[in-house]
Amino acid sequence: MTPMMNQKEFAGLGAPDLVYVRAIRASDVMEDAHVEVTPGLNIDPDQILYAVHGADGERLAVMLDRETAFAAAAAHELEPVSVH
Repeated sequence: MTPMMNQKEFAGLGAPDLVYVRAIRASDVMEDAHVEVTPGLNIDPDQILYAVHGADGERLAVMLDRETAFAAAAAHELEPVSVH
């Protein structure tokens, strides 16, 4: 059986440097935060975006693609991992 960890235990594994990247629907992001409409930028609510989360689960950033999410994390001296 896989052991279950709470947020505090998970954060203790690598925080504050460990972050995870996961796919998220644009509609979920739009639900959670007020999004300013940028002229010329059209995002389909069903589009898959990539969110960077701290080890405690806090969403830190949202990017248009997985590679950019990993690059942004690394640029901020964070250690990104992928979750499925």
